[in-house]
Amino acid sequence: MSTHMKTACMATSLLSLALSSAHATEQVIVKPTAPVSITSQASVGSAQLPDVKISSTSDVAQSNVPVTFGQVFAAGDVPAGAGLLGQFSNGAGLPLQVDIKARHADGSVRHAIITTVLPQLSKSAPATLQLKLSPLATPAGQVAKPADLLNAGFSGSVNITIAGRLYTASIDQALRGSNVRSWLSGSQVSEWMVTAPLYDSTGLTHPHLHARIAVRSYTGFSKARVDVTVENDWAYQAAPQNFTYDAGVVIGGQTVFSQPNLTHFHHTRWRKTFWWGVAPQTHIAHNQAYLITSKAVPNYDQRIVIAETALNNMKNLMAGVKFQPMGPGLAEPGMPTTGGRQDIGLMPGWNAAYLLSMDKRAKDAALATADLAGSWSAHYRDKNTDKPISLHDYPYMTILGNPGDTYNPATKQREAFPVCGGTCTNTNSADAAHTPAFSYLPYLVTGDYYHLEEMQFWAMWDVFQTNPGYRANIQGLIFQSNVRVQAWDIRNLAEVTYITPDEDVLKAEFNRILSNNLDYYNTTYSNNATANIFGVITGPGAIVYNSNIGIAPWMDDFFTSAVGRAAELGFDKAKPLLNWKASFAVNRMLAPDYCWIFGGIYSLNLRATATSPLYTSYGQAYEASRNPAVAGMACNSPEMAKALGLKVGEMTGYSSIATGYPSNMQPALAYAADSAYAGGATAWHKFMQRSVLPDYTAYPEFAILPRNVTTP
Repeated sequence: MSTHMKTACMATSLLSLALSSAHATEQVIVKPTAPVSITSQASVGSAQLPDVKISSTSDVAQSNVPVTFGQVFAAGDVPAGAGLLGQFSNGAGLPLQVDIKARHADGSVRHAIITTVLPQLSKSAPATLQLKLSPLATPAGQVAKPADLLNAGFSGSVNITIAGRLYTASIDQALRGSNVRSWLSGSQVSEWMVTAPLYDSTGLTHPHLHARIAVRSYTGFSKARVDVTVENDWAYQAAPQNFTYDAGVVIGGQTVFSQPNLTHFHHTRWRKTFWWGVAPQTHIAHNQAYLITSKAVPNYDQRIVIAETALNNMKNLMAGVKFQPMGPGLAEPGMPTTGGRQDIGLMPGWNAAYLLSMDKRAKDAALATADLAGSWSAHYRDKNTDKPISLHDYPYMTILGNPGDTYNPATKQREAFPVCGGTCTNTNSADAAHTPAFSYLPYLVTGDYYHLEEMQFWAMWDVFQTNPGYRANIQGLIFQSNVRVQAWDIRNLAEVTYITPDEDVLKAEFNRILSNNLDYYNTTYSNNATANIFGVITGPGAIVYNSNIGIAPWMDDFFTSAVGRAAELGFDKAKPLLNWKASFAVNRMLAPDYCWIFGGIYSLNLRATATSPLYTSYGQAYEASRNPAVAGMACNSPEMAKALGLKVGEMTGYSSIATGYPSNMQPALAYAADSAYAGGATAWHKFMQRSVLPDYTAYPEFAILPRNVTTP
């Protein structure tokens, strides 16, 4: 649980301009890590913090509108000891509650959840709330307790009926219990999280199904958001299986959700959110330029305008069955399915489209798809800790291999998960080689605990789904997998480590696993004078193409981009690995004996036979891999273009398509251009000046640019 720190530090001069509201004069502060003396506005710095645009989605004016959102900050922008306030364009101030979740190494705020209450919000005039640094102020106002909400009349329950037997989880009873955890805590909002067992009429609990509730209560306004998740995911509960039941949720005496005949797959969960009291109708748009500049998200090309057809398509799809509980949302339900699609990339296409547009249609679809990330059987919760299961606690666990491989000599126990006790099929098939980054951006912008746990579930599943011996047990090494699995594992580990709250016990666990893997790669490649001259991953699962003589450059590009992602998030061990990996992307564009037209080649042969040593030049690899039709032709000549059926200056591998192989190469080359490897900028410019470029306006997942090199 993270440090719950309150903010809203209003300067005296702004207090006189505050908007009229029951809470307009409440003050809370960002509590520093250590006491810091601040005597003036200038002493807390002058960083340009982002604004947030809040639009009404109602046809009528709204009053006392609660707003809560997640916000990431660049290192140093909100120093330890600084406060925050909100300011409108007319100079009026608004108090903020800031719950800090993660800090940068220098103590400055990395990620926080910000809450305020807008006195008025009209349909015609969206509110632009500018975040400002402020001196610290004395916190004011009482922090609400669950009893306050219950005394105001709140009640709720989750009900499921299996084969005629009713099971109920009482939300208000759970809030009265002793196991209430706080997620947000301050004078404006409190959010409490509880685990609520499902009881039948005899008082017996269901052995597998349980409800998890997060109630976000806004002080003084008789409004609360109720976040309901039903899970079937205990890791070591005997006889895991699917369950079919009628589901219902009741809030304040009203049925707010019902779905008959819902098949709940094993090791999955579903989520719905509701409001007690009048629900605010808002759309919150973050400052995309700041998010990108902060390096919390990749440097997506902000010149791209997402197509209206793509945005409308997202909205229309949300009305279908794919967005019901246990549905896949916009994701491919069968992850092992091959071919280009939106799921693949540092961000899935729908999240990248949301980032670049900040459009409500894209946001709704992205957040709803992240809610449905629970639909795949990749969720294993530890009853002992009540958290996603940890490799630290069960270093020999796995969903693959012989149960004998799971024997832990320290505990003298087998850590294999229990065998299926009934039906254990799932129409959604998980696959580490094609796992989307469902929940990173949604957690970044909402601060919802559900999205945080989704990241943690998937990142841990990425590691433990392999054979324990292959990953060196507790070390969590991933090099035995195919290269794209390694890529997305690194992406998931880097992002979950970066954004997990500092006080969450899993943060150190993820950091340890990521560090172990970077150590392995640096020892094997970047710090190894005998490593291959191409800068490619050559371990198990790499040289498996064309009878074990070739690699897939596009997979290797995924790996390079994931390492670049880890490096830009501040993981220093990723930087030498990126510098070494950059050579492969750069030299496919610049090596004099390799024709750059084939930079996005599907497979590249690196040796003559499966037992031969690797080639020693790009020219050898090119001659062993190029299309036979271009033998003896000058690179990028009209003759070559004609033989390939391309335009002069057009790369092979579907250059016009947003998911083609040159598009796959783009993020790797962008990170290579920002690395310390010589020639990165030249290679990038050559790549961007090719004659046929993709249209990223519908599928922008690969539309990433260098941060330090100008793009033509």
